[in-house]
Order: sequence, then structure tokens, then C-alpha cells
Amino acid sequence: MTVRTTHQQQPNSLYFVTFTCYRWIPLFALTVSYDLVYKWFDYLHAKSIRIVGYVIMPNHVHVMLYFPEMLISLNTLISNGKRFIAYEIVKRLVLRKNSEILQRLSAGVSEREKRKGQLHKVFKSSFDAKECISPAFIYQKLEYMHHNPTAGKWRLAKNFVAYPYSSASFYETGEGGYDKLMRVEEVIYGG
Repeated sequence: MTVRTTHQQQPNSLYFVTFTCYRWIPLFALTVSYDLVYKWFDYLHAKSIRIVGYVIMPNHVHVMLYFPEMLISLNTLISNGKRFIAYEIVKRLVLRKNSEILQRLSAGVSEREKRKGQLHKVFKSSFDAKECISPAFIYQKLEYMHHNPTAGKWRLAKNFVAYPYSSASFYETGEGGYDKLMRVEEVIYGG
């Protein structure tokens, strides 16, 4: 059973959010769908929600979201983003004729979800969100996400700054990454 937590964020809040592909299947890599996350970031930016840091891994996303105002709940925001990305990932799987993965995603849909019309389980139902209150916690999470591509089993790049689907290069060199990033110092010190 999915544990659902309703996040009650306040204006000027920063959250470290993680959402994961169903059964850790590397769907972003299989469908080359990193661009879908950037499109979602554009949607967030249009809603005045700022991206402070991120990494898009083959099977999960870490992102730091800054809410200057609370126009939409975190739960709704993540749910809508996952739904948009899921539809597009399924389209790409269909175009690639990847019936094995489509069958796995279809088999993951619960009876309750089927009654609601869901055909594929692309993401885990829940997501993780931690409010970032102290500068130490904020920098710890930023460092964790930026080093994720080179940590443990991943080895997706020789140097964490070289991983293309991350804000690490933006923070280390001032270049690269999503083009509408808000620096963490602006959040902490009101820059």
C-alpha cells in the first residue's frame, strides 16, 4: 500500500524531491527522455517555481524546488509532472516497439488504478520530499545529488561535473545545466 503524505509548504520554502521509475527500470535512459524533465522544469518556471538544483538519473530524478509563493501544492505539482512525463515515456516506448517494457509497466498497474483508466505504471506512486531548512542541509543535499552519477554502481561520468543531466556544471563552472536555474545562495541569502 502506498503511503501518501500531504506536504504543507509555506511561501519561501525549498524542497528536495525525489521520484523514481517503477521497479527502478531505467526509463529515462531507455527512451532518452531527459528532455521531458526539462520541459516540466519550464512548466514549473512559468508557475514561478524555481529549480535550484537537479540530477536526472536513468531511473530517478532528484530536484530542489523553491516556492516563493504557494500557488499549487507540492503533491499536485509532482503528481502532474509525473503524469505528463509518464505519457510521453509510454509514447516513446510504443514508437520504439519496446513491448517487453510496456508489458512490465502494464503488469504493474493495480486493479484500483485500472478502474481509474491507468494503463501503465511508469513511476512509483509516492515520492520523497524533504523541506530544506538549514544551509547545511541544503548544501548536503545539493552535493549528494550532484555526486549521484559517479557514486556507487552508477559511474555515469568520470567526473560529476561532466554528467550532462545535472546542475553540477552550473555550480562548478557557471555554465551548463538547465538554463533557468536559481542559485542556492539566492534562496539562502535572498540574493
